[in-house]
Amino acid sequence: QVQLAESGGGLVQAGDSLRLSCVNSGRTFGTYSTAWFRQDSGKQREFVAVNGWRRDTMTYYADSVKGRFTISRDDDKNTVWLQMRNLTPGDTAYYYCAATQKVGSRWIDDYEYWGQGTQVTVSS
Repeated sequence: QVQLAESGGGLVQAGDSLRLSCVNSGRTFGTYSTAWFRQDSGKQREFVAVNGWRRDTMTYYADSVKGRFTISRDDDKNTVWLQMRNLTPGDTAYYYCAATQKVGSRWIDDYEYWGQGTQVTVSS
């Protein structure tokens, strides 16, 4: 069983950086792909970034964050990070970490395990 817990959210200004962490307190990630999704108030949850269990492949980003966000993972620490740079008010949302056995999936319905999320608010 994978058990995820996010942290690192907060209130920042436009242009700032923030790093989110997702710790897995359950079984090791192993061959699970890990991803970040986000959901703003009144909107659907959307894909942000994913990396497959082979970390050198199957890494994808949403167009809206490409070049600004970086997903990374350390299996020894059982942790996934999302480094966010040059944040804009459009990045304001609740950010969720998730895991799936479907390699590199960007589809929310493929994800079996979810954290509780962490709020990121970017002021202009």
